Amino acid sequence: MTRRASDDERETDPVMLHQLTSELAFPPVDNAIPEGLLAFGGDLSIERLLLAYRSGIFPWYSDGQPILWFSPDPRFVLFPEKLKVASSLKRIIKSNTFTVTYDQAFGAVIENCRGVERPNQPGTWITEDMLNAYCALHEAGHAHSVEVWQDSELVGGLYGVVVGGCFCGESMFAHVSNASKVGFVWLVQKLKADGFEMIDCQVPTEHLASFGAEAIAREQFLAMLNECLEK
Repeated sequence: MTRRASDDERETDPVMLHQLTSELAFPPVDNAIPEGLLAFGGDLSIERLLLAYRSGIFPWYSDGQPILWFSPDPRFVLFPEKLKVASSLKRIIKSNTFTVTYDQAFGAVIENCRGVERPNQPGTWITEDMLNAYCALHEAGHAHSVEVWQDSELVGGLYGVVVGGCFCGESMFAHVSNASKVGFVWLVQKLKADGFEMIDCQVPTEHLASFGAEAIAREQFLAMLNECLEK
């Protein structure tokens, strides 16, 4: 959900990859190079983004690059029933230090995700075009946010895309310690109650692994994603 690779770590010559055209289609995901990079080009229209997520693909690029499309193997996922919550975090949640809302400030959440500084990651992959594209997805009812408030101030949050019974996490931020963790736990519990089967965390991070996220083969992920799409 929170991507940490630097631009240098994902520099790839796009001429060796599949170039997308105006046709609404992607190549088979097993065409991806070992780092998960599958194709470049195309656009960030609602239709193409939804096709990408339903196909196990997501965009990830920086200013000055073409749109890059990824489908990594293995895939990092969290099954809601396997959520792990540390005792210290449980106490913070019970203390009602934070108030959590859903879809109340999507634009503010993605703007904060865009602006937060991350270790070993200069700049941001949430370009202006990406921001506008996901706001459009939100307006169309496909992208959603979780907001974490303290004393009426937005101090944390996250956003992602829903496809069937799968929540595809995109990014999170926190301006106060534990704010994003509380929002994430709240989201997973909500998704579990609503019958969601899987949260796509995309690439491994220690942070999400501590909550019980795990790596599975891309083939397994795609099979489970297809089941989720029936919901």
